[in-house]
This record gives sequence, structure tokens and C-alpha cells, in this order.
Amino acid sequence: MSTISIIGSGGMAAAIAGRSAKAGHAVEVIGRDTAKAKALADKLGSGARTGTYGAVPAGDIVILAVPYSSAAAVVADYGGALGGKVIIDITNSAAPDLSGLLTPDGSSGAQEIAKGLPGGTQVVKAFNTIFGHVLAKGGRLDAFFAADDAKVKERVSTFLESLGLRPLDVGGLHMAQSLEALGLMMISLAKNGAGTWDFAMRVDVG
Repeated sequence: MSTISIIGSGGMAAAIAGRSAKAGHAVEVIGRDTAKAKALADKLGSGARTGTYGAVPAGDIVILAVPYSSAAAVVADYGGALGGKVIIDITNSAAPDLSGLLTPDGSSGAQEIAKGLPGGTQVVKAFNTIFGHVLAKGGRLDAFFAADDAKVKERVSTFLESLGLRPLDVGGLHMAQSLEALGLMMISLAKNGAGTWDFAMRVDVG
């Protein structure tokens, strides 16, 4: 197993960290709020530890588990410290009123985040189509992901599989636009037609 660094300590960060620790990965929790990060690491047990915000993360895979509105600032705070890492962006770029996405036409949150990262850093879009509390419950959920590099895709697919998820490759990073639109649709569905947040998207192959 490997070391997984998670920037963030909210509900989604906790769900991914919990699955990662259960799968046997070493988990590093990092956040501006060091007390909150330490509380999550302590809750995880299994050798989980906290890292220093802005310093080079211990893991080669780094989960960016912060709101999209904060992502650019976090990336700027890290600067070159994220160079050469695989960054899994879990953000949804939905507008607060759910009127659309906050990203420029033809782009996505993942692509915008990638612009602020140092060269050699690979960005993967994943987890944004799974609600945190649903992920935390366990079970084999479908995990859609998008990235440009074939070797990085293979590595992230293996990581997702280790968490008990079914990895589903949707294509290059440009497909993050579609995944974020799906994330927006799921939030809107929860608030309107479904009337519940207790659901997940699944691909059935007949």
C-alpha cells in the first residue's frame, strides 16, 4: 500500500481518509486548521498522521478535498511543493444557487486548478460524483474519473479499486467538464426530484 495525503478535513476528506485507512494505506491529513486535521487523524487511528500545510506532502497521491472556491488559493499556497505529485481533484464547481458551473465555457474546475500547478503535476478528476456520507457508508460504488496520462490513470484506478470502489475511466481531463455537470445534476436531483441525498450513480451493463 502507499501513503495518501489529503488536503482538507471536512466530510468528504473524512470519508476518503476512512476508506483509505481501512484499505491499509498510510494517511496524512493536512489542513489550515491544524486542530481539525489532527482530530481527523486521531479518529482514523491506523497510524494516520497530520502534515504541515504548504509543505511537500508525504504521499505521491494527493487528494485536494477543499471547496472549489478555495482550491486556487490552496494551490497557490503550496506553490512548487506539489510538483510531480498526482493530484486528485474532488471539487464540484457548481454555483451556490445551482444555476450552472462557475468555470469558464469549455473548461472545468479540474482544468482551472491544473493551470496553477507546477509542471510535471498530473491532475485527475474523481470522487465528485459520490456524496461524502454515501462514500462513508461503504459498499462498492461506481467511481468515475478522468485524466490525460495513461500510467496515472492506471495508478488511480488501482487506488480506487483498493477502496472497494469500481473505477470507471471516462476519458481525458477535458471530461471533467461532464463530471462536474453530473455533480451539479446530482445536487439538483437531491434537492428536487429525489428528495434525498442517499443515492449514488451506477452504470449497469446488460
